[in-house]
Amino acid sequence: MKSSWGHDHDLVLIRDKLVQDQKKLDVVSIVGMGGIGKTTLATKVFNDRFVVYHFYVRVWVTVSQTYDKRGLMIQILESIRAQLDLKKASAQLDLEKASAELDLEKANAELDLEKASDSNRREMVHKQLMGKRYLIVMDDISHIETWDNIKLFFPNGNTGSRILLTSRLTEVAKHANSNGFIHHLGYLNKEKSWELLCQKVFHDNEYPEWLIKPGMQIVENCQGLPLAVVVIAGVLSKEAWSKWFWEEIAEKTGSYIVGEQNGCLETLGLSYNHLPPHLRECFLYLGGFPEDYKFEVQRYRRKFDGVVKACKVHDLVRELCLRKAKEEHFNILQTERLILSSQFSSFITPPHKPVRMFMNNDIDILEFAHPSTQNLRSILCFSDFRSLSDDIAKYFRSFGLLRVLDLRKCRLNDLPKGMELLVHLRYFVIWSSSAVFPSSICNLWCLQTLIYITSNFRVPLPSKITDLVNLRHLWSFNLGGERVFFFLPSIEKPMNLQTISGVVFGDGVENFQNYFPCIKELTCPNYVDDFKSLTYLEKLKLIGFPRRRISTVHDSPKVFVKNRITFPATLKTLTLVDCRLPWRDMSIIQSIPNLQVLKLHKRAFEGSWWNTDGQKFPQLKFLRLEKLDIKLWETCSTSFLCLRQLEIIECGNLEEIPLEIGDIPTLDLIQIKRCRGSVGDSVRRIEEEQHDLGNYDLKINVSDTSYLY
Repeated sequence: MKSSWGHDHDLVLIRDKLVQDQKKLDVVSIVGMGGIGKTTLATKVFNDRFVVYHFYVRVWVTVSQTYDKRGLMIQILESIRAQLDLKKASAQLDLEKASAELDLEKANAELDLEKASDSNRREMVHKQLMGKRYLIVMDDISHIETWDNIKLFFPNGNTGSRILLTSRLTEVAKHANSNGFIHHLGYLNKEKSWELLCQKVFHDNEYPEWLIKPGMQIVENCQGLPLAVVVIAGVLSKEAWSKWFWEEIAEKTGSYIVGEQNGCLETLGLSYNHLPPHLRECFLYLGGFPEDYKFEVQRYRRKFDGVVKACKVHDLVRELCLRKAKEEHFNILQTERLILSSQFSSFITPPHKPVRMFMNNDIDILEFAHPSTQNLRSILCFSDFRSLSDDIAKYFRSFGLLRVLDLRKCRLNDLPKGMELLVHLRYFVIWSSSAVFPSSICNLWCLQTLIYITSNFRVPLPSKITDLVNLRHLWSFNLGGERVFFFLPSIEKPMNLQTISGVVFGDGVENFQNYFPCIKELTCPNYVDDFKSLTYLEKLKLIGFPRRRISTVHDSPKVFVKNRITFPATLKTLTLVDCRLPWRDMSIIQSIPNLQVLKLHKRAFEGSWWNTDGQKFPQLKFLRLEKLDIKLWETCSTSFLCLRQLEIIECGNLEEIPLEIGDIPTLDLIQIKRCRGSVGDSVRRIEEEQHDLGNYDLKINVSDTSYLY
């Protein structure tokens, strides 16, 4: 059932204002208090089918209160380039070649953006947007001065372009466009608040009558604020069937005035009070990250379900983190608030608790290298940390008890000498421009997580890497965030790794299964075919390297084997890329008893016909088909008894989706991107047929199909 609490009327109103027939650049604003749903509404408008079709370029920019103009321009340019590159790739007949070229262009472009001056970046934005109908969403603008600085980026080419602002302040919206449309987002009424609460707690299932009275009291206390309702629903869902618990929450929320800032924070604080003790520190830790920081789920949460890729902390929730951290003496030091090093010294002098340092600007860390920094446990850097160099080697003893060091924004030519003295490090992120993996990292014997960022295609690992007996997670990415393969020429002894982003084995590694007995998440080439003995493996990605690229991956190419792949019963997520398997081998995958997520990318299987008749995937919840040459797909609803989400992306030969897919009782979403128009038509027929049967739970999302008509 489609939820009515989601401001559907507001969506239509904003959308109509954005697409109305007016050539001049116009500004539309959404105004309301924090937590009322401004960003949620703007997101729905941004992703609306008609809006996607109407605007050639759509850019989303989140503007924090302490925004960085340089970072903002880079954010805008990267978003524009990504969309224009996608359209360019879509127009190419050879999509594989185009994709490879775009990956290279993307890496080069990011380097250019980092080196460019502000005036050059502004010129780039103008050049990319000039002559195009664009939509820019500027989310959460708090100051008039911010708008005055940003508005200069965007050209007025009389193309019907629009800027959508969200702000808590009416004066900001009026300053942006005194004659523009300003939509004041209202509170939810009691009925819609109740519907939202029940949906979040019981997922539209039945609930006992006794909870209506305390439940109504709770939604009344939330005073129509969606964020408060959602947060309280998260608390209630822990003990959804406890009458005493509902009455207790109703009483506690009644003591706060949600419409006021402090009352809203107190209401949100109920969720913190009901967190398990081991999660409270994790929650408080979030307060140190920059406002509107984008958390990539795959890097922070190992059990990734294939749906949620990134998240942000709402600014009110972040404020709650900082308030609770102060109350509980969970010391968070943010350097943009730091004036003198003496403040730092007094902050961490005993008997205070351990300190976590979040560096949002470039400070001279040498000023803080003194004995009192023994309390420093974490340093996380979110800007170009120019003061970090070999010169500080002799000061590393001052940071001897450091547990977390995140230098993802600090490009280093080599690991600074003396860093191996940080023997207590458990979490380490490094961005290295060197072609050689720093062997001194192997001396950090307490290390549990290592993330290695590089511009190289591969990262050869020294054999000493096995000395890191506590290492559990080993990841490598390039500047674009794509995974980079580690090359392991030989290995001396088994490792306790649980996850590795990608690994290629040399001739010195035989029976690799014996060396990774605890592995849970693995990416490797598909010449490895025996995974049955990896009894902890839950997530596997197999990539078929073209023969012309094998020599660039490792020095002595292995011979591709033709044995049938074997999988362990523990496997839950499987991704196949360019493996070129025949569709008959799908029976092997179908036999994996606990498989929940299946992603088939870029010629994972070859052949124009896939018939799943007789094949059953008993636990499969998520299925993605991307860049396959399949033309005909035949199936029945009993093949996917638990499927919840189906994605079809860039399958240019596929003619339609089987109507039987709509009969799957658990299916919530069908998403189609960049396929033939006939595929979109077939999905809409499925939607109509299900509506005729009274099924309105199934959601359909079709985008970018026109170019393949």
